[in-house]
Amino acid sequence: MRQSYREGGQVKNRTIANLSHCTPQEVAAIRLALQYKDDLTVLSPLQDATELQEGRSVGAVWVIDDTARRLGIATALGTDCAGKLAWWQVIARVIDPGSRWSAVRRAHTHAACEVLQLSRGFDEDDLYDNLAWLADHQATSERRLCTARRGACKPALFLYDVTSRSLEGPWNALAAFGENRDGKAGKKQIVMGLWCDEEGAPVSTEVLAGHTPALKTLAPQSAKVARRFGGERVTCVGDRGRIKSGQMAALARAGLHSITAVTTPQRERLLKAGVLQLGLLTAQVGEVEHAGLRYVIRRNPLRAEEVAAGRRAKQRVVEQWVAQKNVSLHDHPRAHVSVALTALQRTLKRLKITGWLRGEAEGRTRRLSVDGAAQQEAARLDGCSVLKTDRPRTVADTAVVHER
Repeated sequence: MRQSYREGGQVKNRTIANLSHCTPQEVAAIRLALQYKDDLTVLSPLQDATELQEGRSVGAVWVIDDTARRLGIATALGTDCAGKLAWWQVIARVIDPGSRWSAVRRAHTHAACEVLQLSRGFDEDDLYDNLAWLADHQATSERRLCTARRGACKPALFLYDVTSRSLEGPWNALAAFGENRDGKAGKKQIVMGLWCDEEGAPVSTEVLAGHTPALKTLAPQSAKVARRFGGERVTCVGDRGRIKSGQMAALARAGLHSITAVTTPQRERLLKAGVLQLGLLTAQVGEVEHAGLRYVIRRNPLRAEEVAAGRRAKQRVVEQWVAQKNVSLHDHPRAHVSVALTALQRTLKRLKITGWLRGEAEGRTRRLSVDGAAQQEAARLDGCSVLKTDRPRTVADTAVVHER
């Protein structure tokens, strides 16, 4: 194959390639390409005849599997077939949450068996049976995972929280009506408890009947978790109102400690009893000890400003609402002022500002009056938090209790 070119007025040739060893089909292909070198789109019908096949996706499965091995999750589940199936169920939900059937279909598009080295295929029945295997081996898996992450360091502090999940169908052994937390009243539910260590990493979960009170099983569940993970001087940390006096006593009888935030009524009683004083509530973390309990106190200035801004916003909303209703009263002479005033009182009660903001009527006009003293009284505890614990100061100082 030669190319002609002009140099200094003379026509010269140069050899581009020797086609002596090419087959006639290769020579014909080269000749066809050179013929349409200025517009190769005419060859697109020939390109459309090419068949492409996509292999199984490897990246997502490999990344999640590698991360799990570093965290010790794969080791906690085991290397047998049941453990690998359980691990695939986790990977499938990370990639795209769905049913067992969708996890099976996803295994056909992702290299599940290749990456996890599963020696056989599986279907949705195998995954449902695997869920029962997971329930039977939950304690062992949780203990292995905690050991892989913490080594010989046993957790001495547990954070506890409870939530619920409503069910659409009635066929569940734990389904029952109870305190609904996800806004689906009228549906049966199950209750789930989550235990985390002092760093907030999950260490254990429990699924209970839907009518189980959150506080009723706190002490026995705490004792069980402490035994499972070998913790000493275990402290349960609960949200405000989760651990009350009765639960603290039950935990103490079980040899456990607790940290929780006191509720607003409890805080008021402590102030009336003189245990706490407003002068002690500053931006610095402080502590008061009374009747065998430690109270860690602080006034957060940022939170105090947020609460005050919320109170002002509520007042503006009510003022705008009253102005609109006054226009309506004047436009409708037959409307009753007493009915309008009752509606105003309901609005104030719903916003929980009746203590310092009151509604009054002058003729056919409603207006608002602010009780300055009551408003100051309502704002005296803005941004204040009071934590109580029975854990000794020698084990957990003020800063540790406040941080946890």
